[in-house]
Amino acid sequence: MNTEVSPNIPSDGDVGARVIGMIAKQAKVDPAMVTPASTLKDLGVESLEAIEMIFDIEEAFDITFPDSGTDLNSDTVQHLINAVQAALSAKTPSSERAA
Repeated sequence: MNTEVSPNIPSDGDVGARVIGMIAKQAKVDPAMVTPASTLKDLGVESLEAIEMIFDIEEAFDITFPDSGTDLNSDTVQHLINAVQAALSAKTPSSERAA
């Protein structure tokens, strides 16, 4: 079993840390205050700011989220991290995933 991670794909921990950092910056809070169970609403991120942050995350990871299925008021930080990981996995060629 090969446990190497492709250099083009960030590890799950890297994804989580980057997403939390981006959320903390947008919410203007210490990253330590952002937990997987936090919602953007809990962190004081308004709707327009949340949309801007989603665009920033898409750009940073070179991904696109589906237009539906996201509730920025009730979805958690972990949900957002999972969505980034899923989008990254979806764009990875199957030959890299099988490696």
